[in-house]
Amino acid sequence: MKLLASFLMVSLAFLFQAQGSEKVRISTFSTILTEVAQRVGGDRVKVTGLVKPGIDPHEYDPTPGDLRQVAKSQIVLASGKHIEGYLTKLKESAGVKGELISVGDQFPSLMMKPEEEKAGGPKEIEDPHWWHSVENVERAVKIVRDELDKVSPSDKAVFDKNAEVYLAELEGLKKWVKSKVAELPRDKRKLVTSHDAFQYFARDFGFKIYAIEGISTQDEVSNRKVAEIIETIQKQGVKAIFLESIENPKVIKEITRETGATVGGTLYADGLGEGATGTYDGMMRHNVTTIVDALK
Repeated sequence: MKLLASFLMVSLAFLFQAQGSEKVRISTFSTILTEVAQRVGGDRVKVTGLVKPGIDPHEYDPTPGDLRQVAKSQIVLASGKHIEGYLTKLKESAGVKGELISVGDQFPSLMMKPEEEKAGGPKEIEDPHWWHSVENVERAVKIVRDELDKVSPSDKAVFDKNAEVYLAELEGLKKWVKSKVAELPRDKRKLVTSHDAFQYFARDFGFKIYAIEGISTQDEVSNRKVAEIIETIQKQGVKAIFLESIENPKVIKEITRETGATVGGTLYADGLGEGATGTYDGMMRHNVTTIVDALK
């Protein structure tokens, strides 16, 4: 009898240990949120990034494999602010059992006029590119931390500590960006980009954005818009314009030919890159250094 009791105790202890060692399963539809989940969750989470570096989130369409992955996830993280037009369909078709968190929907949006107003269409639309404000990424870290605390309360101390470390790093990054931007006089803070993805950055650091396309890479570029940008560059004396990592540079090359402005470099507008730009810190430092050094 004692032997049986001992066996049962060992078995139960093993079962509880196995359950406690299970990692929280997270799927993400944003390279930024993949990093946030990994940094906050540490070795207590298993994160699957469904949107990879170099993939345009405006045009991304979930695959059947993505749907299967989402269905078995405890937490699903999306950028929100309407950048993922497929979320309702995703929830219905994937049978999401975990929490689907549209992170960007939980803090204020910049509202913008659509590139072309259509009858019955919205007068204003949300800018979905919230991660170009470091403060917004800090908000995202806290949202993910709180969700992980709820899903796995036994790991709360780990998640809270990881979040604290990451938030301190983001504070350091924010100070660096402010210092780097200060090298550029305010009258030179004029940024011409492929599509309108940097308004949060512009708001935080006093830039004026001149975008060839609207807030989505799917927006059509009209001849009228190109002509307006050329005229603006000439009038404003803009020194450089910028490519984007997932954009076709053909139109920008035409504009540089007409205006004499140079290509200042490539920016990461819709998510992380690879190598040195494969982290949020690396991506932001690359973008800010590229912009400031080209416009000085």
